This record gives sequence, C-alpha cells and structure tokens, in this order.
Amino acid sequence: MVKTLLKQVKEFKRDSLLTPCFMILEVLMEVLIPLLMGSIINDGIEKGNIQHIYLMGAAMLVAAVIGLFAGAMGGKYGARAATGFAKNLREAMFTKIQTFSFANIDKFSTAGLVTRLTTDVSNLQNAYQMILRMCIRAPFSLVIAMVASYFVSPRIARIYLTAVFLLGAVLVTIMKFAMKYFSQLFEKYDALNESTQENVTASRVVKAYVREDYEIKKFQKASGDVYDLGVRAEKMIILNSPFMQATVYTCILLISWIGAHMIVSDELLVGDLSTLLAYCMNILMNLMMLSMVFVMITMSMASAKRVAEVLNEESTIKNPKDPVMNVGDGSIEFRDVTFRYDEHSETPVLDHVNLKIASGETIGIIGGTGSSKTSLVNLISRLYDASSGKVMVGGWDVREYDLEALRNQVSMVLQKNELFYGTILDNLRWGDETASEEECRRACRMACADEFIEKMPQGYETIIEQGGSNVSGGQKQRLCIARALLKKPKILILDDSTSAVDTATDAKIRKALAEELPEMTKLIIAQRISSVQHADRIIVMNDGKVDGVGTHEELLANNVIYREVYEAQTGGNRDFDENGGEN
Repeated sequence: MVKTLLKQVKEFKRDSLLTPCFMILEVLMEVLIPLLMGSIINDGIEKGNIQHIYLMGAAMLVAAVIGLFAGAMGGKYGARAATGFAKNLREAMFTKIQTFSFANIDKFSTAGLVTRLTTDVSNLQNAYQMILRMCIRAPFSLVIAMVASYFVSPRIARIYLTAVFLLGAVLVTIMKFAMKYFSQLFEKYDALNESTQENVTASRVVKAYVREDYEIKKFQKASGDVYDLGVRAEKMIILNSPFMQATVYTCILLISWIGAHMIVSDELLVGDLSTLLAYCMNILMNLMMLSMVFVMITMSMASAKRVAEVLNEESTIKNPKDPVMNVGDGSIEFRDVTFRYDEHSETPVLDHVNLKIASGETIGIIGGTGSSKTSLVNLISRLYDASSGKVMVGGWDVREYDLEALRNQVSMVLQKNELFYGTILDNLRWGDETASEEECRRACRMACADEFIEKMPQGYETIIEQGGSNVSGGQKQRLCIARALLKKPKILILDDSTSAVDTATDAKIRKALAEELPEMTKLIIAQRISSVQHADRIIVMNDGKVDGVGTHEELLANNVIYREVYEAQTGGNRDFDENGGEN
C-alpha cells in the first residue's frame, strides 16, 4: 500500500526531501537556543560578564533567524510536496478509472469512487504534509532535546524518558480503537455522497413525485451516521489531550521541585535548570505534535487503503499481447456463450447463447424486462467479457482485438446515455473529433435531431448543460444516436435508444439508417414491436436464452412470446407507422 502511494510523489521528490532537511535545521536551532540561554545565566549574569551576555545574545539571535528561515522553507516545500502528491494521486486514480471495465466500476460504485477522489485524497494530502514536517521534526527534536538534557542532568532527564514511554503507550491504545471507527466512517461517507448524487441527478423525478421529505429524511440518516461515527472517533482521540496536559504539568512540577533541591545542594546551576525547563516544554510539545500526527495518520490509514485499492485494481478487461488492429466487417457470432456478472453466481445471466449475424444485417432484439437483451450486446464491444464461449466480430474473438480498435468499430447508444457540458457540436464530435460541421449535420439528419436543433436560437452552437438537463429525453436520445453515427462504425447498437421519441420519429430514424447505411450491421433493442418488425431478423430473448430467431412473419407464426407481445401492443391490428411514419 505505502509503495503504491509513494509512486505518486514523482516530480515532487526534491520538495519531499528538502522539507525534512529544513525541519532538522530548525530543530537544531531550537535545541541550541536553551543551551545559549543557560550559558548567559551561568557565565554571564551570575559572573557579571557583560561581554559574554552580548556574545551569547548575538548567537541566540542568529540561531533564531536561521530557525525562522528553516521553518518557513520547510512549510513552503512541505505544502508544495503535499499538494503535488495529492494532484498526482487524483490524476493516477482518474486515469486508472478510465481503464476500468463495467465490472470494476460496479465493484466500487460511482459514489465510492467520488469519495476516494475527494475526501480520501484530501486526508492523504494533510497526512503527507504532517509526515514530512511534524513526523520528522517532532521525533528528531524529542531525541536531540533528550540527549542534551542527559548532558545537563541525567537525573532530571529520566523524568522525560518516563513521560515519553507513558504517553507512547496511551497513544498506541487510542490509535487502536480510533482506527476501527475511522474505517467505518469513510464507508458512511460513500453512502452520504451516494444519497446526494442520486438526489441531485434525479431532482426532477423527486419533485414530480413530491418526495422531497423522503429524500431529506434519507439524507439526514446518512448524515447522522457520519456524525455518530465521527463523534465516537473524536471522543476516543480527545482522550489524548487530558493525558498530555497531566503529563506536561507533572513534569514541570517534578523538574522544578527536584531542580530546586539540586540547586540548593550545589548539584545544579540556575542556568541549567532554565535549560532543562525549556527542554521539558520542547519535549512535551513535540509529544503533543506526535499525537496530532498519529491522529492524522490514523484517519488517513483508512483513506490510504481505499485509494491504494483503486490504484492496485486491475481491469477485468485487458488488451492481448499482439492484438488484432483491424475489424474486417460487421459480422457477429455467439458461440455457446454463457455470462455471469458475478462469477460465483449459480444462475447465469446469459445461458449457452448461439447466434450468427451477417455483416450488414439489421437485427431486432426484443424480450421482457430482465431477459438479458442489454447483457447480450454489451459483450460485443467488450464492456464485459463472456464467462465461457466466444463472441466473434469480423471473424475474430473480441478478446483478440485491440480494445480501442474494436470499440471504434462497434458504436453503442446505451439505455442511459450522457451528454456533456459544451455545445451541441462539441457533444457530437465525441463520435469523431475531426468531423466537419457538414458531417455533424448529416448525422443529425439521419437521427432526426436536425428538426429541433435548427429551431434553437444558436443552432449547433447551443450550449448543452451538464448531463443534458436542458434538452428533453427524446432530444438527448437523438443527439446520442447522431454522435454514434459520426464514428462511422461497422456495427451500430441501439439499446432501447428511441424509447423517448414518438413512433413516427422512430420510424423515420430506422428508415434513414436502412437507406443511408446499408452496409452497417445494426442491432436494435426495443420494447415496441414497431421498432423491430422491419428488421431482417428478430431475436426473441427470454431469461437469458434465445427463445426464437426469425422475421416478423415467421415469429408471429411460430413464437408464442413474440405473438403475445405483438397482440398486446397492437390488438391484432397493423401499426400506424409501418410505412415509415407517413400514414
């Protein structure tokens, strides 16, 4: 875990090394100043040597300036190293997430990944800065002050040593219990972020169903869980403070008492007692700093595990060593394909599927909810990999293709497609970043998106808000279809992607695709019979199995499921839009 995280220090290694160097220099100056002060008292004030007082005073001033400079530089380089480390962590995690398959993303959840990129990385940033500064400064200062104290008075120095061991034992005990709470706390942060994200994304649905009170209660519960665990963890950590204060004051009293007796019996000089009291405060303040570092490290350990988990996660889908770079044609074949989302699941999502689709065919896919229509097409572009069997595209197993080459030739319009902030042209050029405006317009004409785009005041320069919140569901779907067409793929998959448009527009889109892109293999998943009945063949899915394959007429005659769906949707009558929406 530590090795994984430290790889992200990268170009900030120099800053990470300079920070502790300056911290050590600052400590040396801090330890030197009490010795100089003791010398002023012993050899200057008591002996009336004014020259010695001036000399030691000047030395103290120089030490103070050097210490101040070292502290400032340590702060500067420490801040730069920590923020740079956090920047690299976020970039590394974001880059890693881009390589994840859907299975990897399902494992972490979207809200969990957001928490790791934000809250967890911020915790690690703070911890890293404290480690570079306090974790170097405090132990080094403590050891140097302890050694110097032994040179002044071994008897009194033993008081410090006892205090260090006592507080160390208390800190370890507190950390052990607090760590358990912090691990649970970040899981609750995931739930809190998920509740917030879900509510904001689905705000229109929440308002439409007047569910604001329900959502508020759900958020309050998630927020309350974070509060409860946070309070428990802080209660445990705050126990450190009274132990620390009690130890500090006890040490001061013991040193003053024993030191006074030693001065009276000429075993100790007044200046030495002053030096020992300064070292007492130095040692105990550094112990307090160490306790703060331990608290921060305790908090960040849970975050470190979560971040390292993402960085160490290997995508379930990888490129082969010598990948096929060219997809020959749009032919598709499923050879005894079985698929499970969870490899430990007994019941497969797809069960021994065998299909052959010729290049250029238009294939309709229909079936009830949960019949695994989407799961079937997800295997074609390797969004998931088959558990057993082979999925062939262009005569090659999809696992033998370069991922980018395959996905550039298999264009999918998913059930839930996203638009991004930017102009309509910006969104369309996700399909082809080099596409001309005329190519974008042609794709929009095929997708029947030009009808509403040209009515907008700014046309193709209209800004799309994040998530496409300023366009309707049907408009969003048509823009996503146009975007997919710009890729000029050999295979086009429309996964229920015209569900939000009227049947007449749906028919126009299908007609345009058939006339203008005859060589492209088209797979159309739909709930409406009218969307697939003109396909070359129709696949009927039922419980992860192929229940029937054939033309509209063949399935009406031979397939019970298809006939029932058709009769339920049409009442036995012909669809009004079967002639391309012109009736």
